[in-house]
Amino acid sequence: MPTRDHPGLPGHDVWDQDLFTCPFTFMGIPLSHDLSNSQAAVLGVPFDCGTHPVRIGSRYGPQAIREQSRLIRPYQPPIADFNALERLKAVDCGNVNVVPGVIEESFEHIEEAVWRIADSDTIPLTMGGDGAVTLPQLRALHRKHRDLVVLHIDAHTDTYPGEGDVRARYNTATTFTRAAEEGVVDTANSIHIGPRGTIGSQNVFEHTRDQGYELINGTELYERGFDAVIAHVHERLAGRPVYLCFDMDFFDPSCAPGVCTPTWGGATAREGLTLLQRLAGLNFVAFDVNTVSPPHDVGGMTAFLAGTVMLECMALACRRQQNIAP
Repeated sequence: MPTRDHPGLPGHDVWDQDLFTCPFTFMGIPLSHDLSNSQAAVLGVPFDCGTHPVRIGSRYGPQAIREQSRLIRPYQPPIADFNALERLKAVDCGNVNVVPGVIEESFEHIEEAVWRIADSDTIPLTMGGDGAVTLPQLRALHRKHRDLVVLHIDAHTDTYPGEGDVRARYNTATTFTRAAEEGVVDTANSIHIGPRGTIGSQNVFEHTRDQGYELINGTELYERGFDAVIAHVHERLAGRPVYLCFDMDFFDPSCAPGVCTPTWGGATAREGLTLLQRLAGLNFVAFDVNTVSPPHDVGGMTAFLAGTVMLECMALACRRQQNIAP
């Protein structure tokens, strides 16, 4: 057997890179923390609060998405007939060092990791994790973009009041209430799209609007139609630095069963992906895809769809660059 002292066949180094593979990265992009030549960086955020009634398991989301991303190819003619990974020179930074359920320390690590990406003029594309991971990311992006706005696409508002101890104030349901209180987003120009289904308390939609956000609920989305809503989004957010928060439960559980809080009546895979494609031209500064829960998935289909959402986000990142044609 080859060893350091007895390397085996002449001319063959036992440590030759051809003999070894790297851990799975998103779509096989390089694993690196060197962002000097990259316009986009993938980052896993394997954190969930671990609290009832949300399903526990999104802490395993990033690696599931990476594994399923092996099925995804980089070209999408005629919609995006270019390799976004290559154009952006994208790298995978691995995962943030977090401890699920340990909120304060994990939030600090998430904010700092995302800040290091954003501060290098690189676009972060993160994979959660539950919806709680968004708040520390907003804190990081606000440090760079003082007029940051949010486009939140989700089956839930994530804007419950949440008063009390740390767990009551910081969880998947209170993210955008805390963001409004902290002033890390311009609520008057931020939009929630898609909330629907059963909720845990009354007046949640009203509370969301009271925080200053615009809310287009799931019923209104389908009544107005995707075309009208997308045109409205472009009009409202044109020229602003946009943080896209995409919760996988925006999709119906029939195509995305492995999420933290499945809710019937959502978008088909085609509708959700088309919506993303038609957001091209907005000034996206960060992408946040969250709530894939592998223990509740079926055949990896939700993680596979989330990986496709990530690739759509990369195409959007390309199209925000004035020097890169669609």
